[in-house]
Amino acid sequence: MLHVFIWSLLLLLPFLVSSTEKDYRIGDIPGFFFALGGLIHAVIFYGNAFFLYPVFLNKRFWWLYILLSVLLIVGSFQVKFYLLVNWFPPVLANDTTIKFVFGPSVAFFIISIVYRKVIDQIRVEEALKERRTTQLETELKFLRSQINPHFLFNILTNLVSLARKKSDKLEESLLLLSDLMRYSVYEAPGKNTTLQKEIEYLNSYIQLQKLRFGKEVKMDYSFNLSEEENAYTIEPMLLIPFVENAFKHGIGYNKPSWIDIRLSVNEGKMTFAVSNSFEPTPAADKEENSNIGISNVKSRLNLLYKDKHTLLINDQNNTFHIILTLLFR
Repeated sequence: MLHVFIWSLLLLLPFLVSSTEKDYRIGDIPGFFFALGGLIHAVIFYGNAFFLYPVFLNKRFWWLYILLSVLLIVGSFQVKFYLLVNWFPPVLANDTTIKFVFGPSVAFFIISIVYRKVIDQIRVEEALKERRTTQLETELKFLRSQINPHFLFNILTNLVSLARKKSDKLEESLLLLSDLMRYSVYEAPGKNTTLQKEIEYLNSYIQLQKLRFGKEVKMDYSFNLSEEENAYTIEPMLLIPFVENAFKHGIGYNKPSWIDIRLSVNEGKMTFAVSNSFEPTPAADKEENSNIGISNVKSRLNLLYKDKHTLLINDQNNTFHIILTLLFR
């Protein structure tokens, strides 16, 4: 549509800016010849931009491209000269006017080259962008598929612990597990979920851990958000690895254990803080998959919130502490 508008404006320009008394002239050039010249220029522009340049300008046929380009421009000169001799002979008497008759053929040829280069560059950038998007989606699918089995494995470990104790809380734990699995199956594969649903997921997980540890672990947590703040969207299961890590590695049997979880939103900025008691263990004693959850969430943060997040992690004075900030706006 833009091309149609521009060429229509060029072809009708004499009839828009001139008058019948002046024979619709643009300077000394008759309006009818100006319109015919516009059609010739359109042939030069589209002939080069969409045929000669993309087909022949390469290492094999570059010489043919030069030849055909010269023929195209010279051919336009011949057509214009024929029109002037037979229909508009007075124009030939003015040497200055002649320059404005034949010069545009070269100008439109050069414009067509620039246009073709710009179009090709845009297409290359779009292809790269599409390729990056495809790679991003593929990587995210892998990361999301990775986090679910890892999380389920740790949850089932908790349930085995309750079963061994023959705890009467096992049934309630299974119900909470079903809520967690429902979320991971129906929400995690999607693009985004609301912050409220993510918090409900965290609450279910914390309740499940309470059933397992009871009063053995001091747990403090706060997710007090307004209705508007709950409506913000977030990558599913983005926060749970930090909470899971706190319960998995923050529970000691020699010293009192504690876990503190805080989530708040202020002016479109979410702050998620998790602190827990921590007993350092030798590297050789760590499980091979102990860092899958945190490594996974780091990768997803870099993919989805590259310039919109900060993540601070430290483990000093037997305290493991993370602070994650996300910008929703």
